[in-house]
Parts: sequence; C-alpha cells; structure tokens
Amino acid sequence: MKKWLPLLVVLPFVLWVVIAWWLTPKDKPETFAVQEFGRLPVLTNGRIQPIDSLARNSLLQLREKQTANLEPWKSVFFEHPQIISGTEWAMGMMMNPQKADQWPVFRIDHPELKSLLGLPAEADKEKHDDGKHYSWSQLSPKLQELQDESRRVSALEAPKRNQFDNAVSKLWNAVAVYMRLQNTLQPQNAKDWAAEQAAYQQIIPAGVDAVRNQQAGKPFDKAVFQQIMEDIQRFDTMSQVEPPALIPPPAAARASREWKRTGAALLEAARKGGVDDEPQKAIKAYARMASAYKNDQWAFFNQAVADYRASLLPAFATELRKTEREQFFNAYEPFIKAMTIYIFAGLCVLVFWFAPRRFEPLRRGAFWLMVLAFIVQFGGLLFRMIQEGRPPVTNLYSSAIFIGTVACFLCIFIEAFWRYGIGIMISSIVGFGTLIIAHHLALAGDTMEMMRAVLDSNFWLATHVVAVTFGYAATFAAGICAVLYIFLRVFTPVLTLIPEINKVFSKIAYAIICFAVLFSFVGTVLGGIWADQSWGRFWGWDPKENGALIIVLWNAIVLHARWGGLVRERGLMNMIVFGNIVTAWSWFGVNMLGIGLHSYGFTSGESKALGLFILSQVVIIGIGLVPKSLWPGHRVVQAGLPPPLPA
Repeated sequence: MKKWLPLLVVLPFVLWVVIAWWLTPKDKPETFAVQEFGRLPVLTNGRIQPIDSLARNSLLQLREKQTANLEPWKSVFFEHPQIISGTEWAMGMMMNPQKADQWPVFRIDHPELKSLLGLPAEADKEKHDDGKHYSWSQLSPKLQELQDESRRVSALEAPKRNQFDNAVSKLWNAVAVYMRLQNTLQPQNAKDWAAEQAAYQQIIPAGVDAVRNQQAGKPFDKAVFQQIMEDIQRFDTMSQVEPPALIPPPAAARASREWKRTGAALLEAARKGGVDDEPQKAIKAYARMASAYKNDQWAFFNQAVADYRASLLPAFATELRKTEREQFFNAYEPFIKAMTIYIFAGLCVLVFWFAPRRFEPLRRGAFWLMVLAFIVQFGGLLFRMIQEGRPPVTNLYSSAIFIGTVACFLCIFIEAFWRYGIGIMISSIVGFGTLIIAHHLALAGDTMEMMRAVLDSNFWLATHVVAVTFGYAATFAAGICAVLYIFLRVFTPVLTLIPEINKVFSKIAYAIICFAVLFSFVGTVLGGIWADQSWGRFWGWDPKENGALIIVLWNAIVLHARWGGLVRERGLMNMIVFGNIVTAWSWFGVNMLGIGLHSYGFTSGESKALGLFILSQVVIIGIGLVPKSLWPGHRVVQAGLPPPLPA
C-alpha cells in the first residue's frame, strides 16, 4: 500500500486537470447557443475580448462571483437555486433588460447603505430576500439618493473615506457597470429592438430632411421630426454611459481597430443619411439575436449568432481565435485548480509531520502534487503571456500569480534536496496565499487590461519587472520558511528533538535570501535605467524606488548579520520574517500613498489587509522572541526524554 500511496494521492488530481480540459462547457442541443454567443468579440478596457470575459468581469464587480445566483435565498446544497453563467446573465442584460432588472446581482453588505436605499437587511425566504443580494428594480427607486451620496464621497480624499463611503463608491461603480452593459447592444428601454432598429433605418432620410428644414425655418413633418429626435436622444444616452464597443470596423479598416459603440454607430448612420454600411450590418445581426432571445426562439437566435460569426470570419479570424481561446481559459480556471492542489499538498505535509517514518510515501505524493500545481499555474501564466503578447508581469494581479509560480519553482528544488516537507509547505502557503490575493485583485475588473503608456515596453517588463518580482517571490518564500521555523520551534519539540531539521531550516532560508538579494539588486538597477530612459533621471527617491531599495538593503543586512555572527538561527529567522513586512510594503503599500510616479491609488480594502498582514508578522516576530525556557523542546530535553530517530 505504501508503494502505491504517492500515485493514489496524485492520480485523482491529474485526472481532474486532464479531464477538465475536455469537459469545458458546451452548448446543449435545442437550447440557446450561450457558449457561441460568449465567444463573440467586443472591445473594452483597450483590448479585444470575448463577451464571456466582459460578463465575468462585470459580475465580479457586482457580486464578487463569476456566476449569477438568481435565487440566493435558497441553500446551495439542499434547495438547488437557479445559478446561471456570466454569459447567460449578459445575454439577459443586453437583450431583455426588463427581465434582467429582476435578478438579484448587486451585493450590498453595509447596513447603513441598505437603510439608505430602503433594502431589507435580514434574510426572509418567504419574500425571496437573503439580506445580501438585490436587484436593479429594488435599487432604482432610491437611485437619486445613491447618486447624491456618491457625489459627496467623490469629493473626499480616498484615505479619509470611512467604510460607509467606500461601500457607496463600490455600489455606484457597480451601477455604472450595470448601465454600460445594458446599453451595449440596444437601448435599455427597447421593447422590440429588431423592429425599432428597422424603423429607425427607414425614417432616417425623411428625419434628416425634417431636422434640416426645422433648422432652416422651413415647413417640416412634425411627426417624423419628433420620432427622429427621440431616437437620437436614446442613442446619445447609450453612448454617454460609455458601454463596450460591440461593432467592428469595416474589413478595409481592420488594422485601425476603430470599433464603435452601438449608440455611436446609430448616430453616425443618421449623419450619413442611413447608408447601409458594415456597422449597420452588425447592428442588424445583434438586433436579430435580441428579438429571438426575447421571444424565446432559440433556433433563430443560434442561426443569427452563426451567421454573424461567419460574416466576421474572413476579416477577423485572428480576433475570433483569440476570443475562443480566452473563453476556454475562463472556463478551465487553472488558477482555481492550482489553489485547490496547493491546499491538499499542504494537508499531506501536515499529516507527514505527525509521523515522518510512517507517512513518507504521503510526502512523496505531496511533492508531485506541488509539481502538478506548478505546471497548472505556470500553464495559466503562459497562456496570459501569449494572449496579451506581454511578459508575465504587467499589473498587480499578474504579479501575484507570478510570485506564487516562482516560489513553487524554488520549492521544487528545495524539496528535492531536503526531503522534510518544508519546501512543499512553503510552496503551499505562498502559492495559495498569492492566488487568494490575485482573486481579490480580480474583483476590480479586467485583469488583462491595456497597459499604461509609461509601462508599454516589453523589454523592460521582461527584465526589470520580472527581476524585481523574482526578488519579491524569493523574499516571501524565505519569510514563510522563517514563520514555519518559529512555530515549530516555539509550539512543538520537533526542532529540538531532531537537530538536523533545525539545520535544514537555516540552510533553506539562507539559500533563498541569497537568491532574493541577487534578483532584487539587479531588478532595482534595471529599474533605474528604465527610469532614466522614461523620465530622464536614474533615481528620484520615488516611494516605489525606495521600497525596492529597502528590500535590497534589508536582505543584505540579514546576510551580513549571519556572516558576522551577530545572529544565530532564531535571530536570523526573526530578521527574515521582518523581510515579509518590507516586501509587502514595497509591493502594495507604496502604491496606496497617492504620491509618486508608481502610485496606483489608495484602496481601503487593500490597506486594511496590508495592515493586518503587517500586524501578524510583528506578532510572529514577538513569538519568535519567547525565551527558550518556555519552548516545548527545551522542557522535553530538561525532562531527560530520548529524542526519536530522525525520519
């Protein structure tokens, strides 16, 4: 049994990873072609992406999930609420807004905000309320009050906002996302969009003449004038909420990427006198889809989607392949899979540590789980690189993914040399932790957004940013190693009874810190060269520059303290734990100051999380300073108990 235990541990996860590749969602016969619709391209956040990504990112901002639970008052496990995919939700939003307005997709947690909007604060199954999720029809009566509060909050500096202010700002942003999506394909008050769009096309020539005659003071058809002005006002309102650009440019202008919003394209048709050009063909195609969807005619809807996709294929084959790949990536969710594997690998190591001799096969299984997690996570990171045409780190989200990947890579070698489960546990903690951070960063919206102009350099992103992030990853890996050492030292007798493990911890931490110093220093110097090219100075004492320098200096201080004999194992580990604080501050803290060329803005949730993390590391350092006389291992030795044989 022990011989086959590693295989039994790893095989289910390998099968899960492989089988999931072939079991991504597919359209069922005699239903709406949800997946095909989700693959259609749209331009938003500066890049072409599938409607599926637009829907998922929008839902994350509304309810912090990529699916819509239409019956949140029901128990997920026992009552089976109706849960639809992001694309299904987007179809309802775009093509049947009146129905979508009844779906509870706005998550609101702050009690004062619920009171302001007159929303039920407690769960009530009979009234179909869960006390957390609300529909547009519930919010809209108090929209003016919310807008007034939003204006008040926007006038405040971000660091001065309280929890209520942040909740208002978050909800108002969600309202903006909601309005943009509802006005992407048609006006949100449209009843039969195909008929309304066709009527607009027919009335344009007469309407333009009526407007010109009215402006010239000549007789004009008042009914036609009234109709064309109402339509123009509707389409202008559509454009003002700045929805995603759904209408591709003509094939001849493909390279210009001049995608248009539906409202803007409809207004342009009036200016051109109703010329039936390429944008109008796309508008008609989407109008066919909308009418078929609203009338529950899945066959007509599917045919309209297929016809439109076929019309795009000659000129936009590259974009269609890109959106198809991204939709598959969204459904496959490699980072969620890697996160799950990290958890099980860590649990296996915990069991192994209770009885090292007995559960050695379990440690070997955990090692291969760590390798599998690395493969899955690196595969997801590689896909993002290919999809964006960018190096691995382009924003905070991708930096979190990259840090976890690098830490796992380092830990594979650590565990190959020192087979005590230490590398696996470090990888599990850092990998899982950074993926959780990435998940929360994804709540802000598109994680493959267009680069800021000053960062638009693949060379420097591949050298400076990658090198610095390597330094972050190594410093965090060393810090988690030190945290494990402190907990095992203070709360268990393991390191006292098995001295060789004590030495292994020191060797691992020392090796990783050497690695961290090298990459942090090289990355900081490369950043200075980039700054000289971009801003005309090598160093400007910018907060981000100072943060990177502090990492280099602190890691150098740690090494010199060890080389000079100023600290031994325990002191070294406490210093390395403080490196977690330094690195977290450089990674996140300086971005929140609101000053400097690298400031990405103050976010209350992130600042609170950062503060709690720093506090936790200070507490751990305090635990590491507990006198030896209170260590369990010291008491065991004093009692004269024989140490167990090494595992």
